[in-house]
Amino acid sequence: MIEQYVMDLRDAGDAQVAVVGGKGAHLGELSRIEEISVPDGFCVTTHAYRRLVASAPSMDDRLERLSRLDPDDREAIRALAAEIRRSIEGIAIPEDLAAAITHHLARLGERAACAVRSSATAEDLPTASFAGQQDSYLNIVGPEAILAHVSRCWASLFTERAVTYRRRNGIDDRAVHMAVVVQRMVFPRAAGILFTADPVTGNRRVASVEAGFGLGEALVSGLVNPDVYQIRGDEIVAKAIGVKKLAIHAAPAGGTREQAIDPGMQSRPALTDAQVLTLVGVGRRIEAHFGRPQDIEWCLAGDGVQIVQSRPITTLFPIPESGDGENHVYISVGHQQMMTDPMKPLGLSFWQMTTPAPMAEAGGRLFVDVTARLAAPATRAGLVELIGKSDPLIGDALRTVIERDGFIRPVSDQDAPGPLLGGPTEPIETDPAIVTELIGLSEASVAAAEREIRTKSGVALLDFIRTDIQELRRILFDPRSRQVFMPAMEATWWLNERLEAWLGERNAADTLTQSVPHNVTSEMGLALLDVADVIRPHPEVVAFLEGAEDDGFLDGLPRLAGGREARDAIEAWLDRYGMRCVGEIDITRPRWSERPSTLVPLIVGNIRNFEPGAGERRFEQGRQEAWRKEQELLERLRALPDGEAKAAETKLMIDRVRTFIGYREYPKYGMISRYFVYKRALMAQAERLVRAGVLREPEDIFYLAFQELHDVVRANRADYGLIEARKAAFTSYEGLTPPRVLTSDGEALNGAYRRADVPAGALAGLAVSAGTVEGRARVILDMARADLEPGDILVTAHTDPSWTPLFVAVAGLVTEVGGLMTHGAVIAREYGLPAVVGVLDATRLIHDGQRIRVHGTDGYVEILS
Repeated sequence: MIEQYVMDLRDAGDAQVAVVGGKGAHLGELSRIEEISVPDGFCVTTHAYRRLVASAPSMDDRLERLSRLDPDDREAIRALAAEIRRSIEGIAIPEDLAAAITHHLARLGERAACAVRSSATAEDLPTASFAGQQDSYLNIVGPEAILAHVSRCWASLFTERAVTYRRRNGIDDRAVHMAVVVQRMVFPRAAGILFTADPVTGNRRVASVEAGFGLGEALVSGLVNPDVYQIRGDEIVAKAIGVKKLAIHAAPAGGTREQAIDPGMQSRPALTDAQVLTLVGVGRRIEAHFGRPQDIEWCLAGDGVQIVQSRPITTLFPIPESGDGENHVYISVGHQQMMTDPMKPLGLSFWQMTTPAPMAEAGGRLFVDVTARLAAPATRAGLVELIGKSDPLIGDALRTVIERDGFIRPVSDQDAPGPLLGGPTEPIETDPAIVTELIGLSEASVAAAEREIRTKSGVALLDFIRTDIQELRRILFDPRSRQVFMPAMEATWWLNERLEAWLGERNAADTLTQSVPHNVTSEMGLALLDVADVIRPHPEVVAFLEGAEDDGFLDGLPRLAGGREARDAIEAWLDRYGMRCVGEIDITRPRWSERPSTLVPLIVGNIRNFEPGAGERRFEQGRQEAWRKEQELLERLRALPDGEAKAAETKLMIDRVRTFIGYREYPKYGMISRYFVYKRALMAQAERLVRAGVLREPEDIFYLAFQELHDVVRANRADYGLIEARKAAFTSYEGLTPPRVLTSDGEALNGAYRRADVPAGALAGLAVSAGTVEGRARVILDMARADLEPGDILVTAHTDPSWTPLFVAVAGLVTEVGGLMTHGAVIAREYGLPAVVGVLDATRLIHDGQRIRVHGTDGYVEILS
């Protein structure tokens, strides 16, 4: 019975996480690494915790109530968590359990000073560190005090911060148990933290050491400015010695106390350079054992280093696997697609099968390896210029890497690969019939795929999709398609550059591209205004929609006066645009046709905020503004020297932009339409697999790559260990922020705006749609929760085409992600919304409800109140 409740630390390891918790398991592993010193101790196991909690009154009821609380309801969580803690601390430890603990304590010495430390089963995990969420106690002396603090550690599983952290990481409170580590106390002269990878940049080749005098609690609690070292290889490459005014030491009567440091010692290093390098060597051995970068707490006592904790660094973005040992530079695909959320494996594999460029995968995101193109002078400048023109932050990050000696091995121009985005395009006539033809071909191809796929199931279905994706690629990358939108983009750049040089007119193309034909994405937002027009005259339908919450609301409409017309209008809109959704490049995301309730707040908002006919008026207003701007510019040009030639050339460019730029949005629409054809067939197949007992739920197919799904269908058998592991990995990826540029060293680079024209205190970004607007900021991260009023300015992380229906209701746009030709920028210009994109941390720095001014011509945002 003793071994059930208490385990020697040396017997613990990663296989015993469920028994000794994350910290106990890691300390047990550490104690078995050669030349790594860990203080002696033992673990009071989760069996002891479960036994104690089982005797707590009404614990199951309290945990059930806790599970139902909103993670943002801090007051309710605080009150219920305190109630649970009091209940646990109020239970006396059973005699046999107390005897088991004191038996192991005797081996350390009954009066030995100990550290009593919480070790939850959801702690120090690869996906969630839980650092500082539960309580630990230092310099505890005597059996009675040790037992009391074991109870406090158990109770600390329900601190407010621990409960909130679990909720935000999707961890059920009832599934977590608490072990307690009891170790011999270390009385160090210096202590601190070692990161075996740079926690700020992510660089795996750079270690970081923070050090202070006395116990490490002064450092981890932020009481002192520590010494900070950065180490690459065997060299200290950066050193900053902090002024350390305080230290925490063990108190003679137990516990700890703060102690002022003599002024003459405050600026002295806590470690010698040799000790720093020795410490990093210890860290590298620990990292090698666990197979990933570590966050290590250490103490310097006597002549040696004692390790008191090691946990994975959970905030590092993963590195794509290359397998060749060479340096690599990767560009984020998500930042180009305005969707930086993680994608599930099936979504990743569909995108990889579709794209012409090989793509690396990391953290649920896709990256393009541009190393070879940066290595050759012939392709380097063009790549940086093209990408930097669209997204200056990516361009700046690439220049940072290029300027580093030796990171990219240069190659000759003859070894350079072809252009990443295709070569120069042959000029074509500015003829709208070309666009009409391309759209017709795409629509016919999607319709043919939809007819043929209906007869397919099983392996034949997967084989059909694999073959049909080649047809999708043929349509998507038709050279004629590129001949349409690339000249339009180039004409946009030409107009902005020449008109600023000739007339001092900045970003003139923004107004000239309002209300262009064939823009399927901007048409979508205006068409939803038309749906509101159908519903607005029927108050009973409006009231019904205001209370609609589930996806079956369409079935209830025909029972209402005007409901049949409302349903027909919504369904007609869904027939045209229902294959779209937030994050639509991931085939696994629920489409509007699958979750039509997502649209209800948008429709109700349009009914409330707009008058009838707003969609048609909005389009015509934009068309007239573009025409007037064109006439004004041409007239001003004709007054210049050689003005007729300048005006004629400008007119050709304007015609090219207005004829072709709308098509820029269509290829993606065609791709998403075809993806939805595939998805509906795949979900029907998934239902068959569920009925056959192969899968537990249809959505399990989302966690398989396409070939893996093919294998499951063929073998009629699924690996649920793999599926569950993929689900856990996806959850961890949701907490990561992908960088714009990533190196094979793990360094995340997001670039910077190197501008002198931004007022003090303003937030710099990329000007993508001209004009200046002032209004209330609405910081919205979930489109379904948008509550907008006329004049509001939308502030969000990123906007893919699915956000377009919100654009009709706002006066301006600010995003953290985006480029000159990404979807949000294109639609903002078409709707005439002043917009600034690429504003780093906009959703954190701008608070919901603040008054802001968006300078869409100059590319910055001012916070006014």
